[in-house]
Amino acid sequence: MVRDLEQYSAWRQGVVAALQEYRAWVAAAGLLDGATEQRLAATLARLADDKLSVAFVAEFSRGKSELINAIFFAGYGQRILPSAAGRTTMCPTELSYDPAQPPSIRLLPIETRATNLSTSDYRDDPRAWTVLPLNVDAADEMHEVFRQVSQTRQVSVEEAQRYGLYDADDPDLPVTLSEDGMVEISRWRHAIINFPHPLLKQGLVILDTPGLNAIGTEPELTLNLIPHAHAVLFILAADTGVTKSDIEVWREHIGAGAGRLVVLNKIDGMWDALRSDAEVDGEIGRQQEHVAHLLGVAMRQVFPVSAHKALVAKITQDDDLLERSRIHALETALFQELIPAKQDIVRRRLADDLASLNEAQQALLAARMRGFTEQLHELRSLRGKNQNVIALMMRRVDAEKKEFDASLFRLQATRAVFTRLSTELYGTLGMDVLRDHVLHVRDAMGRSRFSTGMRDAVRTFFDSVQAELEASERKVAEIRDMMEVMYRKFAGEHGLAITPPLPFSLAKYRSEISEVEAIYQKQFGTATLLMTSRVVLIERFFDTIASQVKRCFKAANADAESWLKNIMAPLEAQIRQHKDQLKHRQASIQRIHDATDSLEQKIEAFEASQAALEQQKARLAELAAAIGHAVDAQRIAAAA
Repeated sequence: MVRDLEQYSAWRQGVVAALQEYRAWVAAAGLLDGATEQRLAATLARLADDKLSVAFVAEFSRGKSELINAIFFAGYGQRILPSAAGRTTMCPTELSYDPAQPPSIRLLPIETRATNLSTSDYRDDPRAWTVLPLNVDAADEMHEVFRQVSQTRQVSVEEAQRYGLYDADDPDLPVTLSEDGMVEISRWRHAIINFPHPLLKQGLVILDTPGLNAIGTEPELTLNLIPHAHAVLFILAADTGVTKSDIEVWREHIGAGAGRLVVLNKIDGMWDALRSDAEVDGEIGRQQEHVAHLLGVAMRQVFPVSAHKALVAKITQDDDLLERSRIHALETALFQELIPAKQDIVRRRLADDLASLNEAQQALLAARMRGFTEQLHELRSLRGKNQNVIALMMRRVDAEKKEFDASLFRLQATRAVFTRLSTELYGTLGMDVLRDHVLHVRDAMGRSRFSTGMRDAVRTFFDSVQAELEASERKVAEIRDMMEVMYRKFAGEHGLAITPPLPFSLAKYRSEISEVEAIYQKQFGTATLLMTSRVVLIERFFDTIASQVKRCFKAANADAESWLKNIMAPLEAQIRQHKDQLKHRQASIQRIHDATDSLEQKIEAFEASQAALEQQKARLAELAAAIGHAVDAQRIAAAA
């Protein structure tokens, strides 16, 4: 596993090195404008912050924490995450590594569920978290600190309902009350463990969920963490089989697809000294087939394992027991699904970025080459000409320059329209607009405690947000159409080979918000009546919905801002290039007019510059190809 992630990390670093070499050369060649620099910086930042996330989902007592210990922490010679009969993980727990922070566990108090903020909203607020240091050199001490995730509190029914953690209408819950009528809830809402494990150092993020019930009550899991995980391991137990709640969570929150694996744990409970190995294997195979049928997946996606025996075998170095635990097949499948899926995502984005970058740089070099070719043609035509012909050419260049200046004056008018349209775009896409919609829904929720009113308010929110994005999409199309006309006009009037404006769409953000709405509808859209506790839960879910939509709008704003800056960049670069060439031609002809004997020297200089430009074009193509080879290196290695 470490080797697989190290290979992925090395592949990513190879791509980064190729991009950095590309940027350095483009800057040295004078081809690095603000738009190109911004795009390269964004691409490099995405690669630097690249993460691979794996979520473990199961009801309590399925051996989920034991499985995480067996796969990732056996090298410490003991259990790191708490693992025992009953419920040990009480709050969602993320394990990752940030070298800028000391090893620690950050704990978000459960009381934050009573606010209008999601877990995501608290991530950047250090004051909200309780931070405990981790001594990575003492496994016993780490184990004790990790036990924080299993801590609970006794609270009144009213307080539990305020947090959306108790439904008085659920007939199964009253029996869980203590003798004095108190409810046991988790002490913490979320835990983030910063731990320098070799796999976590390579960018792996592990999400340990606190049981199936929490998926329905913790919106962050339902709307963000599980849907965005690159791999999800759904853990069942051979001794309990597939329960009704297992099937509901699988269908509503996970489902079959890339990176979705089913683990049938605790097969050691089926080992029987009175039966042959073939009989035991046959029984395990029948359970595997039954699970695959119930969940609607292929048998190859169901992995029978014994997490407990795998952990014991790794610690005691018992190869026979390790093989019998069948953990290796699961580990292999996990990383074979996880890494290629993530690479494909990175590869596609890099290919799009590189194509547009290289196209813009090649167009700028082509413009320079065209200018040199035109000037060489003019200079060669001056051979043997008298001063009157040279003067005529000077007047022609001067007229061309005046005509170009007039075009620039018309461009200023286009800029004014562009600025107005850009302002109108932010009028529908801006964060202030979204804030007003959120406040409107919260106000409507506060005024209506009935199910229909609550659901109507949320439905109106989604409709309003999608309407704002549709209006923004129309404004984007209007800006793009205007710029395409301007591009064609300049190209036609002055013979410029300008790359068309970069395409831009808000479709992916509309799709993301539709996915959030679909998850919400699964959770709340079918019930005809919402009891008081469910109303509180809708409010909690809306906090996370608002946070998710806010994240979408922030990303859309950043992309729109980048696009608006970049859409003018190719035209402005060509304008500067053409303007410089006109000045250069004018100065060259003037010098030749003053000293005809310098004509041949000038022609030789231009011919040398033309040859240098050809070399630059070839070098740019080489660098672009090098990035492409770096991007495809892992695929080629895997094929070999």
